[in-house]
Amino acid sequence: MNDKMISLKSPNLILAGFGALDKMGEEAKSLDVKKALMVTDAGIQASGIGAKVEKVLRDNGVKVTIFDKVTSDPDIACCESCICEAKKGGYELIVGVGGGSPMDIASITSLMCTNPGAIQDYFGINLLKKQGIPTFLVATTSGTGAEVTPNAILTDPEAKLKKGVVSPFILPRAAIIDPILTLSMPPRVTSFTGMDALTHAIESYTSMNATPLTDMYAREAIRLIGRSLRTAVAKGEKLEARADMSMGSLYAGISLANAGVGAVHALAYPLGGEFNIPHGIANGLLLPHVMAFNLIGDVEKFADIARLLGEEVEGLSKVEQARRSAVAVKNLLADVDMPKTLSELNIPENAIDRLAAAAMNVTRLMVNNPRNMTCEDAVTIFKNAF
Repeated sequence: MNDKMISLKSPNLILAGFGALDKMGEEAKSLDVKKALMVTDAGIQASGIGAKVEKVLRDNGVKVTIFDKVTSDPDIACCESCICEAKKGGYELIVGVGGGSPMDIASITSLMCTNPGAIQDYFGINLLKKQGIPTFLVATTSGTGAEVTPNAILTDPEAKLKKGVVSPFILPRAAIIDPILTLSMPPRVTSFTGMDALTHAIESYTSMNATPLTDMYAREAIRLIGRSLRTAVAKGEKLEARADMSMGSLYAGISLANAGVGAVHALAYPLGGEFNIPHGIANGLLLPHVMAFNLIGDVEKFADIARLLGEEVEGLSKVEQARRSAVAVKNLLADVDMPKTLSELNIPENAIDRLAAAAMNVTRLMVNNPRNMTCEDAVTIFKNAF
């Protein structure tokens, strides 16, 4: 019997599926919003997605101002620029459109309009005191889960580390997941955002904080991503594959929001903070190595992951089945043309010790890991990833 109390953190409203974007307009109208700041990046604007979101809002009586200066893996300065725009505009709604970067900037911007001080004051857990301006988060990738998680991540250039603002106030008024918006994603972006979502699902499924409810979401996420990521990369116009990836990312995000993630993310943060490695690439590359280390901590669940990813495990012992989970992820990485070694990313081997030390400081994630990890273990994992 599982004796953990079950709770669920999620947005006020989730709109998911084909046509979800149009429904967002109705929600904006019901809030009687007249003025919104749309937070996005130049790529989203160039793709035409920004114009689609803007039209839905304008058609429902909302005047829209666009901030499209969000960078990949944004730093504190990027967010401060957006906050400055938001504070002078008197907006009633902030709409984040894109992958995790624009959505995280939108979330923090909303909260810094109502909470005093600087962004750095709120790196940590439950430090915010007030709800922010209402936010809608519109996902255009199938990976980050930022639209349904109470975390927002920024790069701290001084610390050379990614840092998180963690608070239920980050959860948006509405999360919008429309697979149509993911059709323009190129194969490479589909690959690394998809591996990001798979990492969320696997880490939250095996987290020390997992519950039967988060397990339900995580298992379905693993199954959907496992069966459709290859197709979404190879033939991105296939709607069924895009729908699977959108829902898989959503379910993984809900599981992550409530069970948390572990050592893969902790090890990935310094790679992003010091070497600007995109988060999904860092996660995907490290995932099979951390899984191989972790599997003795929960043999049953890792064996289940192998089955969910389509591995033939009949006749194998439970431990052998569990080992097949890491093999399945390695094969998936190869098929979707993801970097498989740190050397491919030009990471110097002499950085291993400081990367490992930095990862061990991400204690809020390390405590979720199904196997205790030492700094020496982290060093070994980084070495195995070269």
